[in-house]
Amino acid sequence: MAPLRPACGQSLHAACAVSVLPDGGNFNERYGWYLSADGSRAVHLSAGGAVARRSESGVIMHSYDYLLILAFLVLLLAPAPWLGRFYYRVIEGERTWLSPVLGPVERACYRISGVDPKTEQSWKQYAWALLAFNLAGFVVLFAMLMMQGVLPLNPQQLPGMEWSLAFNTTMSFVANTNWQAYSGEASLSYLSQMAGLTVQNFVSAATGLAVLVALCRGISRRSSQSLGNFWADMTRATLYGLLPVSLVLAVFLVWQGVPQNFAHYIDALTLQGADQSLPMGPAASQIAIKQLGTNGGGFFGVNSAHPFENPTALSNLFELVSILLIPAALVFTFGHYVKDMRQSRAILGCMLALLLIGGSVSLWAEYQPNPALNITGVEQAAPLEGKETRFGTTGTVLWSVATTAASNGSVNGMHDSLNPLTGMVALVNMMVGEVIFGGVGVGLNGMLLNVLIAVFLAGLMIGRTPEYLGKKLQAQEVRLLVATLLVMPVGVLVLGAIAASLPGPAGALSNPGAHGFSQLLYAYTSATANNGSAFGGFSANTVFHNLMLSLAIFIGRFGYILPVLALAGSLAMKKTAPQGQNSFPTHGLLFVTLLTVTILLVGGLTFLPTLALGPIAEHLSLGF
Repeated sequence: MAPLRPACGQSLHAACAVSVLPDGGNFNERYGWYLSADGSRAVHLSAGGAVARRSESGVIMHSYDYLLILAFLVLLLAPAPWLGRFYYRVIEGERTWLSPVLGPVERACYRISGVDPKTEQSWKQYAWALLAFNLAGFVVLFAMLMMQGVLPLNPQQLPGMEWSLAFNTTMSFVANTNWQAYSGEASLSYLSQMAGLTVQNFVSAATGLAVLVALCRGISRRSSQSLGNFWADMTRATLYGLLPVSLVLAVFLVWQGVPQNFAHYIDALTLQGADQSLPMGPAASQIAIKQLGTNGGGFFGVNSAHPFENPTALSNLFELVSILLIPAALVFTFGHYVKDMRQSRAILGCMLALLLIGGSVSLWAEYQPNPALNITGVEQAAPLEGKETRFGTTGTVLWSVATTAASNGSVNGMHDSLNPLTGMVALVNMMVGEVIFGGVGVGLNGMLLNVLIAVFLAGLMIGRTPEYLGKKLQAQEVRLLVATLLVMPVGVLVLGAIAASLPGPAGALSNPGAHGFSQLLYAYTSATANNGSAFGGFSANTVFHNLMLSLAIFIGRFGYILPVLALAGSLAMKKTAPQGQNSFPTHGLLFVTLLTVTILLVGGLTFLPTLALGPIAEHLSLGF
């Protein structure tokens, strides 16, 4: 048999280095093609020229993939302690190296708005201020989206949004969800993107951070009637916590090739002779905060898979790290509030354990060849359907795990094309309440709720009144904890069941059977968890789904925030009992194990039947 040539038409040795593998075969390092020793088989192994050898159970990752994982973890964890201390100091009004620059701006904001940052609020006053601020933001953004056709900075003359889509988009961005049933470059003006969505990316993240600070104060204060000042917490979180890091990342992205301009779209002629319109706009500034603020809504329709939003492997790494950077830092901020960094290390250990378990399962599943193609006799490498070749399989899987571990929801590949078990890991990450790092502020809130539940269960097992850091958990606190446990089941199971049972809404699915059910399940899970990612085959832009998903987003956002503030107020009023030798330790390996099991049991078992109907059934039907 004559030696085969790669599909690109290049011979194996054309203009590139060739590696000789132990089996006698050759590997083309430029094009990623493997040629067997006898010349009878030519197989494209992986993207980017990295050798991915096969084993009996699938494709084995290359050293580059392991280095990518290591770089991600190092860049994530190394700055977290320093950044966590910085957030504690700025939120509490201490002087930092940014105070000479931003201090006058902060004081000017207080003077203009008539706010006294030293005036503290009860939990009810804090909640009312939060709701009023979010309502005002909702009204302004909704009006802007509806009227964008007559507003400036609209070089493409895009019309205003249809009302149900505008309502859904507004609810999504105000609630830090960034669910997008539209394509940004085809639907939104520069003004809507910059003054509407980007502003909400900042203030919605700052809202979540403010709620976390209120809970930290509730746990750490003694016999207090107040939780701080919402307006001061919001201002400091935005000015010191989000703006500086977003500016640094935005400049980095501009360097990497992300556009930041107000130019008209560019008409270009492709190599094939077809006309193409290249979208422009102030993208880098929005992308920076959508990553750092765990917002996730892309400037362009395909999010960070778009070459103008995520051009290079280096930009991909730093955007990936930025998803979890602030949530990881806030774990250490909590330790500074309670004056016990052992609590932070225990919580971080649990988060890392869950992240690594999910990542390992996802990588193993995604590197398995598709059994449906085995009968064809075709050699398979890691599946690249729905993935950008400049990122490869590992880069896409890491992103899918990180973006669902946080309430981010941005994507650099299509989740609809993931193997069933990889998609299930993304679902489980959201179903447990996105407590594995989670969103800015709200993620650690969810983890602390699970900490209190674990402490309550431990108290039941040993026959003692449960307490956490000297605060006894009584009936009032347990009722509030139970209320938060109902949020995900109501949003996912109740609203999802309504959508699945009606023929019209079910028509939004592009696939029958188990995968179609997974598309619907993913949509309502993502909305309730305030994540915003989706299986791309789900056609969400209908009046029914726009309104139902908006309701799920509202329940998922404020169904958590209000009980958390009430819980913080209740804990703040309690006295702190001294911890003795019989107190249950909440910082050792035993507690980390108990906390991990609690999260998986309370969060995971609730949704096991639905997972069995969706990704598990699909996995088994494919013959894995």
